Formats: sequence, structure tokens, C-alpha cells
Amino acid sequence: MVKDQIVFADYSEWIANLKQKIAGARQRMILAANEEQIKLYHEIGKDILNKQKREGWGAKVINRIAVDLCEAFPEMKGFSSSNLKYMRYFAKECPNLKIGQQSADLLPWFHIITILTNIRDSKVREWYAIETVSNAWARNTLIKNIRTNLHLRQGSAITNFKKSLPVIEAEIAAEILKDPYNFDFLGLNNEAYEREIENALIQHITRFLLELGSGFAFMGRQFRVEVEGEEFFIDLLFYHTRLKCYVVVELKAESFKPEFAGKLNFYLAVIDAQIKAPDDKPTIGLLLCKTKKKLVAEYALSGIDKPIGVAEYQLVRDLPQILEKCLPTIEELEAGLSLKTIE
Repeated sequence: MVKDQIVFADYSEWIANLKQKIAGARQRMILAANEEQIKLYHEIGKDILNKQKREGWGAKVINRIAVDLCEAFPEMKGFSSSNLKYMRYFAKECPNLKIGQQSADLLPWFHIITILTNIRDSKVREWYAIETVSNAWARNTLIKNIRTNLHLRQGSAITNFKKSLPVIEAEIAAEILKDPYNFDFLGLNNEAYEREIENALIQHITRFLLELGSGFAFMGRQFRVEVEGEEFFIDLLFYHTRLKCYVVVELKAESFKPEFAGKLNFYLAVIDAQIKAPDDKPTIGLLLCKTKKKLVAEYALSGIDKPIGVAEYQLVRDLPQILEKCLPTIEELEAGLSLKTIE
């Protein structure tokens, strides 16, 4: 029996390692296949672009190319006339197979098209391409982040991190915070109370975590702490896996007031003393307010040693007109029903 148990233990370890190897190989095969697809699409787009420039091929010839390729390769998808136009556009916009400094072949095809057809500024395109690869955004997440102008919101919260954290940690911590946070998915109006907002955020915790960004793990709401027999309840408690620290989030359905920072500073001290493990980094606080005045917030944080950020949240958001339209789905892209017609 002991021998069988030893053999079984050896087998369990072996099969676990084997599964890990297979999973890694499968991921590498997927990435390699995607890289080849993107390079092929770029080459096709470049050939069509060159033919049209040098030999005067008209736009209608793309329909003929689509028919011929679909007949030759019936088992392969992606050779519709609309997709061929996207290939040509891809080759035109990214002649060196890069979106800024980000290699395009590290992105899935429809991520590339989403970025190219909905963002005109080259620097903004590059930002979304880099962030997509770094954070492994799903296409729906990419679309949401473009719609909500994440590049303008990321790292924009008012903080005292430069004074309260080491340089590298301060930079990372500042980058994970946004201003404003977009909570329009809650379906609440601007007159909602704090508890209503908190309840709705918990009901939509998945979307809330997506809005917070990668690395946030939810630990609890109305998190109870006790100091000298007196109970206190923290609105929301998270742990950030990249920063290796707790994050206390306090909601205020009103404009920022200096005393809010003092209360949050107290909560951070309690978490550091009672909850934080020895190898955890200092706890960070985030005050989410309906509105704030920049200078008032900066003055309030200047005299506090604990790391705190202040940002606004939006329950109802006015979108620029072009972003009110739905970005194309994969099916719509394939059918040519995108925001912009590429001829």
C-alpha cells in the first residue's frame, strides 16, 4: 500500500507537470498561428495596395479577389471583400507591421481592426495596442476602454504617492488609478446615495473589477475593523496582486472634503496594523467622490503620510457623438458593417 501511494504521488506530480507543458505548448501554438495570420493579412493587404497604386486596380477588383480566394480555400475564413479591404487598410496604416512601437502580430486580427478603425491619432493607437498586449484585454474590454477614453483617465487621479511611497511603487500605484471612474453600467442617476452605489457595485462586481483594472482582487464590503472596542466599517476592501498591498476604497456621494482624507488615513493605519502581512506593501487608499476641486484635494493630501488617491466617479456619462455608435462586432466586421467604410 505504501509503495502504491508513492507511485500515485509520483504520478500526480508527473501528470501535473505534463499538463503544464501541454498548456504552454498550446499557448505558443496559438500565438504562432496568430502571428502567421497577421503577417499573411498584412502581405495580402500590401499586395492589393501596390497593385492598385501601380496598375490602377479599382475598388471593385477586391470583390473578384474575394470570390477567387473563397473558391480556392473554402475551408478558410477571412477572405470576404470587407476583410480584404481591412487588410489593405492595415497595410496602409501600418506599413512596417507595427502600431507605433507595438508589433501588430502580437494582437488578434479584430483587435487590430478595432484600434485602426476607431482611433486616428497614432500615439493613442500605440497606447491601446501596448496596453492590450500587456493586459491581455479581450476585444469587448478593448472596445469599452476606447469608448470611455481610458487613455485620458489612466493615471490621472490626484495622489500623494510621490511623497508616501518609494519611487518605483509610486509610479506603478499612480498608474493603476483613474480619474474619473466610469460607473454608468450601474444604471443609477446622479442623485444616488452612497449605499445605493455600493450595493450596485457589488451586484455588478465583475464590471466593477474591469473598471478598476487588472490586478484588483475583491476582499469585502463594509469590512469590519475594531479599535479599542469601537467598530468601524470600511466601504470596500481590495488587494492588488501586482502592488502586493491592500487597497481601501471609500465612496462619497458628494464633493470632496478635506476631512474625508483624515478618515481614510485612519482606515489605512488600522489595516496596516491589524490586517497587513509583514511582506505586504503599505496599504493604499482611494477616495471616490462625486466631484472634487483639484487644489483642495492636493492641500488635503499634502499633510498625510499614508498613500491616498482622490478621483471622481461618473454615474451618467455624455459620450462624444462618434462613440455613441456601437463599435463593430466580429460578424459586422466580416459583413462590412463597421463605423467607417474603407474603400
